[in-house]
Amino acid sequence: MKIFNTLEEEAFESPPVFNSAERKRFFSAPLALADTIASLRTPTNKVCFLAAAGYFKARRRFFSRVFRPADISYVARQLDVDPLQVDVEAYSKETNARHQRLILDYFGFSPFDEAARAFAIREIANLVRVQFRPKLVLLEIIQSLTRKKIELPSYNELAKLIVEGLNHDQEILTGIIEECLTAEQRGTLDELLTKEPGTGADERWRYRLTFLKKPYQSTQPSKIRSNLTDLQTLQQCYLDLLPVVTRLDLSYECIRYYAYSVIKAQIPQVSRRADEDRYLHLITFVAFQTFRLNDTLIDTLLSAVQAATNAAQKEHKEAYYQEREERNESVTALVDRLGKSIRATLGEIRQIIADPHLSDRKKVAQIDAVLAAQASKPNVVEQQIDQFKQSVKTLQQGRDYFALLEERSLKLQHRVADIVCHVRFAPNCSKPALWEALRHYQAREGSIEKNAPNAFLSGDQRAALTTPEGKFRVSLYKALLFVEIAAAIKSGALNLIHSEKYRSLEDYLIPKADWKANRAEYLQRAQLEQFADCRATLDRLDAALDAQYRKVNERLEAKENPHLTVRTNGSFHIGTPKVEETDGVSLGTFFPDRKYIPLVEALATVDHVTEFLSELDHWQARYQRAKPAKKVFFAAIIGYGCEIGHRKLAQISKQIDENELDNVVNWYFSLQNVQGANDRILQYMDRMNLPNIHRPKGGTLHTSSDGQKFEVAVDSLNANFSFKYLGKDKGVSVVTFIDMRDLMWHSTVISSSEREAAYVIDGLMHNDVVKSDVHSTDTHGYSEIIFAGTHLLGFEFAPRIKGVGRQQLYAFKPRKHYEALNYRLLPRSTIREPLIEDQWEDVLRFIATIRLKKTSASQLFKRLNSYSNQHPLYQALKEFGKAPKTLFILKYCDDLDFRQAIEKQLNKIEGSNKFSKAISFGHNSEFVQSEKEDQEVAEGCRRLIKNAIVCWNYLFLSRELDRQKDAMQRAELLEAIRNGSVSTWRHFNLHGEFDFSDERMVDSIGLGNPKNPPLEDD
Repeated sequence: MKIFNTLEEEAFESPPVFNSAERKRFFSAPLALADTIASLRTPTNKVCFLAAAGYFKARRRFFSRVFRPADISYVARQLDVDPLQVDVEAYSKETNARHQRLILDYFGFSPFDEAARAFAIREIANLVRVQFRPKLVLLEIIQSLTRKKIELPSYNELAKLIVEGLNHDQEILTGIIEECLTAEQRGTLDELLTKEPGTGADERWRYRLTFLKKPYQSTQPSKIRSNLTDLQTLQQCYLDLLPVVTRLDLSYECIRYYAYSVIKAQIPQVSRRADEDRYLHLITFVAFQTFRLNDTLIDTLLSAVQAATNAAQKEHKEAYYQEREERNESVTALVDRLGKSIRATLGEIRQIIADPHLSDRKKVAQIDAVLAAQASKPNVVEQQIDQFKQSVKTLQQGRDYFALLEERSLKLQHRVADIVCHVRFAPNCSKPALWEALRHYQAREGSIEKNAPNAFLSGDQRAALTTPEGKFRVSLYKALLFVEIAAAIKSGALNLIHSEKYRSLEDYLIPKADWKANRAEYLQRAQLEQFADCRATLDRLDAALDAQYRKVNERLEAKENPHLTVRTNGSFHIGTPKVEETDGVSLGTFFPDRKYIPLVEALATVDHVTEFLSELDHWQARYQRAKPAKKVFFAAIIGYGCEIGHRKLAQISKQIDENELDNVVNWYFSLQNVQGANDRILQYMDRMNLPNIHRPKGGTLHTSSDGQKFEVAVDSLNANFSFKYLGKDKGVSVVTFIDMRDLMWHSTVISSSEREAAYVIDGLMHNDVVKSDVHSTDTHGYSEIIFAGTHLLGFEFAPRIKGVGRQQLYAFKPRKHYEALNYRLLPRSTIREPLIEDQWEDVLRFIATIRLKKTSASQLFKRLNSYSNQHPLYQALKEFGKAPKTLFILKYCDDLDFRQAIEKQLNKIEGSNKFSKAISFGHNSEFVQSEKEDQEVAEGCRRLIKNAIVCWNYLFLSRELDRQKDAMQRAELLEAIRNGSVSTWRHFNLHGEFDFSDERMVDSIGLGNPKNPPLEDD
């Protein structure tokens, strides 16, 4: 098995290539080694010893007696040795071995001996149980050996151990299958490989397994019923196989690997596997698809319930406004009638009272007669008052909303009633009343009577269940039950047993017992040791807040910050003038003017330099196979990234076979592969000198992210409505991450209704190449919990918050403390330290889970955010986040350069969004993929094209810079690069070439003799 490609293997086996700064860092002779170096007899031994020590410091391994000449020359100068006196060939094996032992002792490392080899074997055995990609296993074992302070062996040694580990694991799994799988279970699995007739318009015979491969992403009742039928088939099989699945004890990643090997393969390919191997693949397929279908059906339930409640609320609101107008008219009429009636009556009474000829007795008698006459008239006023009272009562009770919800109940039942019946919910529901109602509903298979449990409803809801005639409103009960179930699933009060997305928060975290037993190791691996002591952490933040409040207020008092104005109510206003534009030459003028570079040429050129196609491995990486031609991969990238579609691209292209293209897309284009191809281009640009012209001298790397809405042309549960951006259509939001060098290092596709904040840390943790120091978003990407997470993970979070002057400032000390110092910019509230201290261990466990990539940050934050705000961990993280949030706002108010840098970086992401629209010109810039992962593969290919174009631009500008000999013109070019953006595409031909040859102007369909048939029969 070849784990690293040739380039990666050569890089691993060769001494590192240092630049001048790195040579200074790694070849500086520490005092502890000075005596050892001085004791060496020959100049060759001295120089080679220090060079080997520098290589080991950088890479934690030795490279036999191989040294780079530039490094030998540098080390010789450092030691005041004439480089001509150094003869590497005279550096003997024995001397080299002795020096290696001295270097290992100095750095506190142990050699890769038999004990280390045994440790590596154990670690690899554990890794292959949770991660089936050999390259990731290799990278992780390198990290494990480094943490254990063990010298890294050769690539061949590690690759051999990994292959042995994979084979041994396969043997164990095969043995479990052979031992535990009964004949009946084998027969059930084999039935999946038999054929059955198609349904509907498709009457062809198809394999049963084929029907189960792809769940529908639609909320149409017929599609939902089909998914439910598949779930019943798979779930029954899964429950029967559960003892075997438990014995196999596979991680979700391994289950997913085996399952996708089945999903991607044709049925005969599955059938040809050896018995135990075939059953292993089919068992994992059943398990994976059971979880996947449960998640799909819950997504459907949530979507259908949300649609029903939104429609009811919208109509209720419209009815309210219409009724408000009618009530206003009624009130006006009532007031007029009351006025006329009362004024007329009072007028007559006044006349009687003022008549001097009437005695008091007659006055009373006549007044009584007037009132009696008024009472005898039809009392329209009282009728209007009664109607008005009833209208107000109805509005207050909300029964009109319940009626609207009841009207939509039948449509909702068609979609979710059977889902609620057949999905298996976890019994640890934190709402006992709801759990009782749910169990009752499932036990009765949806048949509800008036004695159904209703304690989960509010008083108004229970009152609305019965009509004034005493009839029980079954449809309303079911609608309210579905709404409460959906809310409980979102809040984490109700979870699923067989699910990947909808389990309890605790299931996603490092287990508590494991955390307590190995706390120190987890903190060290997650780089959280500085936060181990909660009290010390809060004290440091307290001191930092004091210093920042003092700095801001002192500068404000000294009138050194003219852009900050503090209002009398405690809020403030901060102005940010635009950066003055330079009058230099535009960067676009340096790119080719009359020549348009074909997109495929740009991809081929960048691949020649970076070899990014080597990252696109076959899904079944364990087996060696010939790789298809590069042109097929380029076609697949363009078909995905430009949203043209592979079948259409194959049909409109030359020298591309449709079947070969389909095979490449199916087996080579996984999300991890596409991300790896992007990372390969990013790694190359990261090593280039020219991109770093955009970084400040201090080296701080500023990044940003933002979401961009795209419509989805097919049914997709990942799509949702966003009227502001998409009108009446459904769509998704593509969140892209970019740094100040225009390197687009991460992207993800989320529902258009989701907030981007939960995904910010996902991007920051995808930092194998681009390591962000400061990250900016707009308001949608910010929350106090994200401030907490980024601070603990070591990132500076710098969002552009809308209305920042109205944000609350916090401190650990009371407001009076700062008032006594005559500060004008003051905290409004105090941070509640006990909330943080009580949950500190869980806070660290939560962050360690993210750092160690046990679970994605977005998954954890979505589960945590959906919980009630009273969740202690949620409260603790939010309370802790108030401190770094306040530190940021104070710095934002005080530092003009900082504010301008944020604006500039967020402008880059806006430019990237325009770039995306230009690339995705096919299919009206709509996604044509239904599932989230497929959408992310398409987005990854679009980002790959963008990164390839940016890389091509840097390569072109580097060549121009190298060719430029005139100092003034060179300076002009550098200034244009510094002030411009290489994220430009106007000199590329993205849309292909037109063929105006004679043979292309021939009628290929046969329409040259047009027919004109009548529209109706005579």
